[in-house]
Amino acid sequence: MDEELIGLLMSGGGLEELRRRYGPLIRYVVEPILPDGRDAEECVSDVYMKVLSGAGSLDPKRPLKPWLTAVTRNAALSMARRKRTGETALEDTIPAEGTPEEELLRRERTESLKRALDTLSPSDRRLIFRKYYYRQPTAQIAAELGMTERAVEGKLYRLKKRVRELMGGEDDG
Repeated sequence: MDEELIGLLMSGGGLEELRRRYGPLIRYVVEPILPDGRDAEECVSDVYMKVLSGAGSLDPKRPLKPWLTAVTRNAALSMARRKRTGETALEDTIPAEGTPEEELLRRERTESLKRALDTLSPSDRRLIFRKYYYRQPTAQIAAELGMTERAVEGKLYRLKKRVRELMGGEDDG
């Protein structure tokens, strides 16, 4: 299914099919990060442009959804950051300066976090991703999971504590 869509995108078409299939997902990812409707709409348009410009690097044998979700999230976070700080889009493309030691430490922390998250159940991992990766509001998560906000907050607190322990950190609340 994605293979055909990726083929269309690689040939410069497929935008309408992309919108039909993945438009709701793109909005679902963007809206919690950019609650202003105009910003969200601009970001969605940016995502479609990024998909079209990056289509040549897609592998038709791999699913499109994970890549598209990451592109969407990153575009929304970049726009939110620019709105907050007044940055321009060009500044957003310049990598942050860091020493090789800092980069190594960052990679080690990332790997440690991945290992810790892999020990969680799929539902607990999804909860962590919804709150901290996709930045969904607690109220939205609670409503969609049929839980109270307090129950979601409590579960997230326990999960953060567990992940911190798995990563070898101190339990400081």
